[in-house]
Amino acid sequence: MMRNIFSGIIVLLLTSSCISTKVFNDLKADYDTMKMERDRLVEEKGELQSANNKLKNDLSSLQEAYDKAVAERDRLRQDYEAVSNNLKNLQASYNALEKNSNSAIAENVKANRNLLSQLEEKEKALAAERARLNELQRQLDARSRRVDELENVIAAKDASMKQLKDAISKALLDFEGKGLTVEQRDGKVYVSMENKLLFESGSWAVGSEGRRAVEQLGNVLAQNPDIAILIEGHTDNVPYRGNDHISGNWDLSTKRATAIVKILMENKNIKPDNLTAAGRGEYIPVAPNDTAEGKAKNRRIEVILTPKLDEITKLLSEI
Repeated sequence: MMRNIFSGIIVLLLTSSCISTKVFNDLKADYDTMKMERDRLVEEKGELQSANNKLKNDLSSLQEAYDKAVAERDRLRQDYEAVSNNLKNLQASYNALEKNSNSAIAENVKANRNLLSQLEEKEKALAAERARLNELQRQLDARSRRVDELENVIAAKDASMKQLKDAISKALLDFEGKGLTVEQRDGKVYVSMENKLLFESGSWAVGSEGRRAVEQLGNVLAQNPDIAILIEGHTDNVPYRGNDHISGNWDLSTKRATAIVKILMENKNIKPDNLTAAGRGEYIPVAPNDTAEGKAKNRRIEVILTPKLDEITKLLSEI
């Protein structure tokens, strides 16, 4: 909703005032930087998901190797039992032949020695296979633990973000129906506030009702120091026609985002290095700009809350 509101203001500003090339280029560079940051985060998430899938594939391969090793162990065990039975039969024959002739005894002794040698080789092969099977089991257990730890961390991050979303929704319940929405998607929490709640037309000064909403949001964020906070300003596609202090919709969206950051920084429990302000102008609308309702939705502030991934990155580096 807030994207539509800000996109409408940008169009109003662009058609009503001249924008210097330098200012426009500077703001566009800011936009490109933020876009690259967004793409990097998306790519980072994809890499984490790929790593998770690779671990699962490795786990499947180890399981397959383990199953084959078990089958080979069973085969060797059967061979061992067959040789043992043959040895028993030959031992019985040896006892019988011993009574008949020295030559028969000698042949039986030779055959018996051959069987004993075969039995010893089978025992060695079985011991080696048992050792290999134990090593495969150890590797399988280690990978399984890593996969479980990674999945638990990811699940904990999702649960933590859901708790954060619920806490924000509860804290901002008074502003329901006043242009404020809270939702969770792609592992992040998005708080969208339309301009009608925060600013007068063409202004970046936050009104009393909007300040109260931002302060209540800040109270929740202060209790979550491991969350990165990105404040994005958005306008509609109407060019800005205001005073000389604003060069266009890019500038206006940036000043509005910065105004929200300043209010949040009044809460001393919020870490300044967790905060980022960005002006997105009219270029990320959430509704068509061909109606007043759509423009109102595009004129907005979006607060994007992202969990820090240091713990997941560390876990992946240890695998």
